[in-house]
Amino acid sequence: MSYVRLSEIPRTISFRTALMFLALFGCSFLALFGYIYWQTTGYIISEVDAALHREVDRQNNLQPKLRQLEILKHTEQDPEGRLPLTLFDSEGKPIAGALQILPGFRTYDRPTEFMWDKTIGRDRPVRYLVHKLEDGTTLFIGQDIHDIREFDELLVNALISGGSLLLVVGLLGAIALGISARRRLDILSRSIKKIVEGDLSGRLPTRGNNDDIDRIAGVVNGMLDALERLMSEVKGVCDDIAHDLRTPLTRLIAGLERAQRRNLTQKEYSRAIDAAIEDAKGLMQTFRALLRISEIEGSARRSNFSAVDLNIICADAVELFEPLAEERGMTLELTPCSRPAAVLGDSQLLFDATCNLLDNAIKFSPDDSSVEVTVLSDALHCGISIRDSGPGIPESEREAVFRRLYRSESSRHTPGNGLGLSMVSAVARLHDMTLQVHDAQPGCRVSLIGSAHSA
Repeated sequence: MSYVRLSEIPRTISFRTALMFLALFGCSFLALFGYIYWQTTGYIISEVDAALHREVDRQNNLQPKLRQLEILKHTEQDPEGRLPLTLFDSEGKPIAGALQILPGFRTYDRPTEFMWDKTIGRDRPVRYLVHKLEDGTTLFIGQDIHDIREFDELLVNALISGGSLLLVVGLLGAIALGISARRRLDILSRSIKKIVEGDLSGRLPTRGNNDDIDRIAGVVNGMLDALERLMSEVKGVCDDIAHDLRTPLTRLIAGLERAQRRNLTQKEYSRAIDAAIEDAKGLMQTFRALLRISEIEGSARRSNFSAVDLNIICADAVELFEPLAEERGMTLELTPCSRPAAVLGDSQLLFDATCNLLDNAIKFSPDDSSVEVTVLSDALHCGISIRDSGPGIPESEREAVFRRLYRSESSRHTPGNGLGLSMVSAVARLHDMTLQVHDAQPGCRVSLIGSAHSA
């Protein structure tokens, strides 16, 4: 288990996000609890006030003597003064009841509070109202609200303890998230460091839950796959250039040296110069093909994509190669699709790719054989399938044939530079299409499949 310093935790996005949600939840908690507290205490006090007014109405309906007797009896039954009831004369002197002094008040019939020390040695809160009776006396009606104040205090303590617990648990959770995020970032950092140091086969680890980091790691891993492939292709190109271009360069230099050493006639000298020019043109054609592939892989044409019907592309390519096929007695069959086979792409690049596939199919097929071109289309995919009658491509070489300048041993003596399928592969990647080689028994079938484009 890797060690994470506490000073590094506040820098993580997970910790800061957790703190933000903790603050948001804390504010929501305070607002909700405050609303509940306000509603609860307000309801209890309103019930107390309603009870005081009901008692005032009841006392108003009593005769003065009966009222005085009832107050005396109530005082005897309530020695602790939980519901103090007192009758004062017009000068404010007590006639009957628990209180000896009328507490101060601003107006009649409006509930208010005061602290009263009765029997327990400390002040107790009493909510009361003062009512002026018809006979000139003053009626004091109160209710001890000590229990209500204790309940209020209990609610406030619950708020403080609950808020403190929420803060502690939230902070611990934020720290746990920060530690987890930091450890995961450390793992990603170590993986990236190994890749930077040269291990291009390494990939960023994922958890498989498709979270934000997994999605970023997936994109980076895709980029690393492409980078590893490109680096492998660069290395393969260097090796293939050293292997395949050495022979024509050696032949070119040897021919020029022979022409220089020998006393050649004008005709022999011209033939030597023509041979050197042909070899140089072959080299230039190879380098132009390499530059063409680099241009395609640079995605410089993607902005010019438009809807292209593969039926038209294949028809033009077949028409172009029909004379070559007829020279060798071959049959070039086109099976178009009954519906439009539209893809989004560059028509010229797709035409070039189709021509390269047809050129290979005709080149490696025997005379008097057939080459079949089929256009495929359904609701989701469109593509091209080209089947030849040649020797086919061994399964072990079906990935390697797409490398630049790669040529199998069986095709070493066939004219070409080994870049045709590399160019087709580059066009397929640019158009997000799939290029596959299958065994046709006999021959080989090459499929170029992409997503269908709906107008």
